[in-house]
Amino acid sequence: MNTDAGRHFNFRKRPLPADGLFHRRLHDRQRKRSFLLDAVPSCFFQLPPIPPEAGSAAFDMGNFFSSGCMPRDGGLGLYRDWVDASQDAPDLTVATRDDARLPNGVHRRILDSRKAALQATAAPPLFYKDALEKAGSHDKRLEELEVETRLQYEILDELRKPKEDLSQFFIPLTAEDEKRVHDCLYGSGSSSNVLVLHESSNIEVSREKIRCLRPHGWLNDEVINLYLELLKEREMREPKRSLKCHFFNTFFYKKLACGKTGYDYRSVKRWTTSKKLGYELIECDKIFVPVHQNVHWCLAIINMKAKTLQYLDSLGDNDPRVLRMLAKYIVEEVKDKSNKEIDISSWTDEVVDYNPLQQNGYDCGMFMLKYIDFLSRGASLSFGQEHMEYFRKRTVKEILRLHAD
Repeated sequence: MNTDAGRHFNFRKRPLPADGLFHRRLHDRQRKRSFLLDAVPSCFFQLPPIPPEAGSAAFDMGNFFSSGCMPRDGGLGLYRDWVDASQDAPDLTVATRDDARLPNGVHRRILDSRKAALQATAAPPLFYKDALEKAGSHDKRLEELEVETRLQYEILDELRKPKEDLSQFFIPLTAEDEKRVHDCLYGSGSSSNVLVLHESSNIEVSREKIRCLRPHGWLNDEVINLYLELLKEREMREPKRSLKCHFFNTFFYKKLACGKTGYDYRSVKRWTTSKKLGYELIECDKIFVPVHQNVHWCLAIINMKAKTLQYLDSLGDNDPRVLRMLAKYIVEEVKDKSNKEIDISSWTDEVVDYNPLQQNGYDCGMFMLKYIDFLSRGASLSFGQEHMEYFRKRTVKEILRLHAD
């Protein structure tokens, strides 16, 4: 029966809803838990502890949530709670407060970079046109405003034009690359099987470790440090396309900041001898320092060329301790290796608020790597959350080839 009467033939049965509502209702129970996780304030739930496996070689945020129950925010809310509750970063503050200040008195309010960019490029409302129509006369001031507005439009149009060729950062993977990456991440084989060995650094990456580059994985030290080695080699291979940079590995900052009395220059003094590096840090344009805040990757940059200390956090947060540590470090380092004095008091501390931000609870490591990748070539941070899946695959490809494009 295809008539309306036929739909109600059995009065004991509930009429079948039109417009596909039946199909949606059928899945309500499956979606209910995910909805509650998103809709109910987190204060009504006890914060789940940081899982012990989070420190493993391949912790996967997708596996942490039971089947099909990944929150709509990709676990970002829970991840923020973990970061805030981390004992390893007791002073980590969300720098969205008006009173957030850096040691040198730099006052900056951190905003979501996308929101800030939209606010910066949004066309100003033309309220004066209504006033002009009501006034019925060509007021001089209104004419000046019109000229100024046209000028601002021209400036914004110029800013919107691409200033650089970023195609090198978004080269599509070939079908062969896609297959190789998929086999590496999801194929069979022993998890302990070593897939690549970087001989000069003696870093080896097993199948288990590289699986941190699956969509919901937290990046581990081995993958990050090997990729930084590849960036070093790319700079040496293509000096004209790169800045003069130094890339510290993931263990440097912990070693520097976690001595018996806190700051400990002696523990890292031998990391940067001219014999090991072939250059001195004072000769670099930028020095990249990965910072691990227990469950969260951030990036600090000693910008020798611009005389700034920069902090980039894909959650938009701020930890002034890091910049204080590195300011002290670079003074001692230059004095020890180059026998020169640096007046760090004239430098600027900067919490970068134009960097792309993560929108889930598992991509901080990938954001940090791409900050380094782009900035080491002097490129703007022209990427976002939507590129992370591609970047993960590309990183697998480059690691397997031991060659950063």
